[in-house]
Amino acid sequence: MFRFVIEGRRPLTGTVKASGAKNAVLPIMAASVMAGSPCVLRNSPDLSDVRIMSKILERLGATVERTTDGSLVIDPTTIEHHVVDEMHMRQVKSSIFLMGPVLGRMGRVQVSYPGGCDIGQRPIDLHIKGLKALGASIEEKHGNILAECEKWEGIDIHLDIPSVGATENIMMGACLASGVTIIRNAAKEPEIVDLQGFLNAMGARVKGAGTDVIRIEGVNELRGAEYTIMPDRIEVGTLMIGAVMTRGDVVVENAVAEHVQALTSKLREIGAEIDFNGHGIRAVGKSRPRPTDIKTLPYPGFPTDMQPQIMALLSIADGTSVITETIFDSRFKQAEELGRMGAKIRREGRTAIIKGVPALSGAIVEATDLRSGASLVLAGLSAEGRTIVRGVHNIDRGYERFEEKLMSLGASVKRVPEDRRS
Repeated sequence: MFRFVIEGRRPLTGTVKASGAKNAVLPIMAASVMAGSPCVLRNSPDLSDVRIMSKILERLGATVERTTDGSLVIDPTTIEHHVVDEMHMRQVKSSIFLMGPVLGRMGRVQVSYPGGCDIGQRPIDLHIKGLKALGASIEEKHGNILAECEKWEGIDIHLDIPSVGATENIMMGACLASGVTIIRNAAKEPEIVDLQGFLNAMGARVKGAGTDVIRIEGVNELRGAEYTIMPDRIEVGTLMIGAVMTRGDVVVENAVAEHVQALTSKLREIGAEIDFNGHGIRAVGKSRPRPTDIKTLPYPGFPTDMQPQIMALLSIADGTSVITETIFDSRFKQAEELGRMGAKIRREGRTAIIKGVPALSGAIVEATDLRSGASLVLAGLSAEGRTIVRGVHNIDRGYERFEEKLMSLGASVKRVPEDRRS
């Protein structure tokens, strides 16, 4: 167990490269189990969630190796088990993505309820609904979900809400189903487009990712493929906010401007300078930010995964801002910790009212989940004095070498062992 020790008030300046996307690589790793030969996933981030997913695949019988160039080589040809390891599954939400691919390959699968960050209800009922529609019989027994299918057929399904996870699980499962599957009211996130790219590289026939209607024409088999994972738009946004909060000047390379348009619009609204070029995105903060209002929405709206970070930024704005969280019902946990640093935040259900203060002060705070942890690191970078962020293991789930990247930009961030006596 580790913590970050941060000395604040140092502008972030320089150039940094974004890693591959956590939310893209995990479902793609799950999809690889359907391949008939090895897969090479380039630009795969070295995250704790990726390591756990690798262990899950190995327990199923696959071999997973990380190369020196940052690629994952997954050989699924030796998979012979259909039971997903419960201990590891409880550690990462994205393990639920294995239901569709394992069903498609093995005709049966057993999983437990997945874990991950505690940020409110994230039901898997739409996953279950979609897989049942494809032909799976599903029952819950002793806390596990058992699924089997004798007839795996394409369907026309309308999702009640544009769930990212359900869209991806149904996409993957449908690749090996007979006939055509159409997913209506599908989620539109860039990570779904990336999954489509990988599936098609394996020989699938998927169209429409990035729109609300996705069409999958089933095939008899899928082959291994080489594929490069898209850059992590949430890491890109986090680094952009870090530059603005510290009144710095940062260029984030390996970034796709279209993926962060909602954030870019808000940063410009509060007074930041944002420029795009062929190499990346430049974010500059020159003055105290102006207040604004935020409402999280499915893509292309403002992402819920950037809400904690923007809250940290607005806590030092020159005025009052309002954030409305529409995706998760318990994603303001960073508000109390920011309060320890002097932020003035009032919560009313899914709404937070933030009265900006001139500056935050260093304090000891706890990262209770991935994105709230990132927000506390950003707060520490801009705060006066020393900030200690505990619970760094939560941050490691989604940010590759986070402190190293920040130090390369001039920050003072040290990873030190947790003191059990404090």
